[in-house]
Amino acid sequence: MKFLVTGGAGFIGSAFVRLLLARQGDKAEVVNLDKLTYAGNLENLAAVSNDPCYRFVHGDICDAKLVNSLVAETTPDVIVNFAAESHVDRSILSPAPVFETNLRGTFTLLEAARTHKTPRFLHVSTDEVYGSIDPPYEANEDFPLHASSPYSASKAGSDLLALSYYTTYGMPVMVTRASNNYGPYQFPEKLIPLMVSNALEDKPLPIYGDGMQIRDWLFVEDHCRAILAVIERGRPGEVYNIGGSRALPNIEVVKRLLAAVGKPESLMQTVKDRPGHDRRYALSSAKIRRETGWHPRVPFEEGMMATVEWYQSNPEWIAHVKSGEYQSYYHHNYANRAAE
Repeated sequence: MKFLVTGGAGFIGSAFVRLLLARQGDKAEVVNLDKLTYAGNLENLAAVSNDPCYRFVHGDICDAKLVNSLVAETTPDVIVNFAAESHVDRSILSPAPVFETNLRGTFTLLEAARTHKTPRFLHVSTDEVYGSIDPPYEANEDFPLHASSPYSASKAGSDLLALSYYTTYGMPVMVTRASNNYGPYQFPEKLIPLMVSNALEDKPLPIYGDGMQIRDWLFVEDHCRAILAVIERGRPGEVYNIGGSRALPNIEVVKRLLAAVGKPESLMQTVKDRPGHDRRYALSSAKIRRETGWHPRVPFEEGMMATVEWYQSNPEWIAHVKSGEYQSYYHHNYANRAAE
């Protein structure tokens, strides 16, 4: 099969590319289109950079001319769209990029796929589109969308846009919505890599509010296996939730990470909460389990330790991604919160 993967140099996209080439071998051809924004990192793909079945293309999914020519040239069997501005805090500080990439970019890809009759289109989304879920409920795929941030609103819009192409044009589109991912190579703006990398440097660990926001944790390789399962066995026009079935308050996760790296809890620093911060995310993965046979394989404790060990073993990678622009973002996002 021929795959066009967008955003394949990011955290989840690069994990998918590595898994795809490892599992499919020479049975898959993979073209990776990535703009290489702050979170896109070709170091994530060093292990496959010389694979004859893999090709990288530097470009923007909003560039209609490039996207159209690339789809025409590569004639992919599947387009998998990971490309997104994906951080809530950044979307609050500067909302414009999330709507440009997440909506216009998705539209550009859908139009190219429609023009060239791509056999399958998978749009990767997030559980954040459901908003905060009151206990004891879990969101299934029919739950109403209740986005709380510019990021989640842009993803909800792109989900609906993708599904409209199935209803209107009969395009074989599917949408997946996953819970919080974690694992090696994750950019240190998200909770686990941020806390681990700060702890390793004996820097304060910023905790939003009381830290009791509950998230469901999914190891990135489990997520990538789920995406492959949907590509292979999912039904066009459908949405599939992908959860890790391991919900924990953020502060509990941070305490476990500190214990894993042998650092004191005194490094935790309470800061002003994020505006519109969702209290609880909760997903039901019954549909994907029932229809594809997928289930998460990596328990949170095992995945967390593997992740911590990876960051401990790769200080150069951390130093590289936390240089330059990251320092400006970090100061902008956390300096005033700590003061308040």
